[in-house]
Amino acid sequence: MIRINDDVAIDKNELDFEYARSSGPGGQNVNKVETKATLRFSLSKTDSLTDTQKDLVRERLPGRITKKDVLRVMCQRHRTREANRRECLARFASLLADALTEDPERRPTRVPRKEKRRRKDDKKHRGRIKALRGPVETDD
Repeated sequence: MIRINDDVAIDKNELDFEYARSSGPGGQNVNKVETKATLRFSLSKTDSLTDTQKDLVRERLPGRITKKDVLRVMCQRHRTREANRRECLARFASLLADALTEDPERRPTRVPRKEKRRRKDDKKHRGRIKALRGPVETDD
């Protein structure tokens, strides 16, 4: 089980891993060993999330979800397959946790009276400066 938050845990059997050759570090092995890990999580087949949670994930992570309703997370930073696999799991958990947290409700605020007064005073001051830029009257 992968713990996402206090309410959600996902069974490891619901995750599929796919491995491919990585463009990341690896030295001479980079062209021989498949170290890049891609985690696939089917939103439509999972029983770990409720329908509202699935909709929330779809809404907040549209770029990571395929047309077949599969969430993909990829990692190729490390030299070993296992390290990339662990990183995929960590990214997956943090992505889901961020997507499932509800945004705090915004409390409406007002501009303070002092700020309004200062803004008007600044505008009047600016107007006086511009008025002084006009032609100078000379007494001949």
